[in-house]
Amino acid sequence: MSECALLPSTSFRLLATAGIVTVMLAVTPPAMAQKIVCWKDKTGKVVGCGDRVPPEFQKNESKTLDSHGITRQTSVSAEEAAKLKAGEDKKAALKIEEDRRIAEQRRQDTALVNTYTTTKEIDVRRDRELQVVDLQIQQLKASVKGAVDAHTTQKARYANFEKRGKVPDNVKDDLKQAADEEDRVKGRIAEKEKDKESIATSYAQQKARFIELKGLPAASSAAAKPASAKK
Repeated sequence: MSECALLPSTSFRLLATAGIVTVMLAVTPPAMAQKIVCWKDKTGKVVGCGDRVPPEFQKNESKTLDSHGITRQTSVSAEEAAKLKAGEDKKAALKIEEDRRIAEQRRQDTALVNTYTTTKEIDVRRDRELQVVDLQIQQLKASVKGAVDAHTTQKARYANFEKRGKVPDNVKDDLKQAADEEDRVKGRIAEKEKDKESIATSYAQQKARFIELKGLPAASSAAAKPASAKK
């Protein structure tokens, strides 16, 4: 048989071999596609690597590497994920609160510029409210005198019975009631004085904001004394 006659058969065998190699390459995953997962214990120490994370370590941190040792994916632990979520929830809550604050400030600004046309109008309204509180304080001070006198009378009565050796229960009750009434009235006066401070502070803030919103000159910001504070 001639050399030329062998060529077709040889060519067939070479082609068949090439086909087998092609099929093998097709079914064999490339090295780049191979991945390794390494997992950690609760302390953050790597305790193992493989093709998958064991069930007992699935809640811990892990990372996936390719065949070249390059990290392609990191999974945080369940505890860390909970912390991250809590942090995100807190940021979201703060954002909502800030949005509400801004919306409320805008509402107040609109009401402010719609209510007043000059800073003097703000002063007039402030003084009117302060005068009302001053009147209430005067009435309470008149009541204080009566409460103090009643308390003094009950203390003297109590002392007389005490000298005799026995104080009746009703005398004790009367003394306590008189003392409580004096404290109550004096406490109300203290509350009204604080109300005056709050009113003055509130209107000072409104006035400053009004000047800012209106773009008034600095000279307009000179605060007038409250009417109740004028001598």
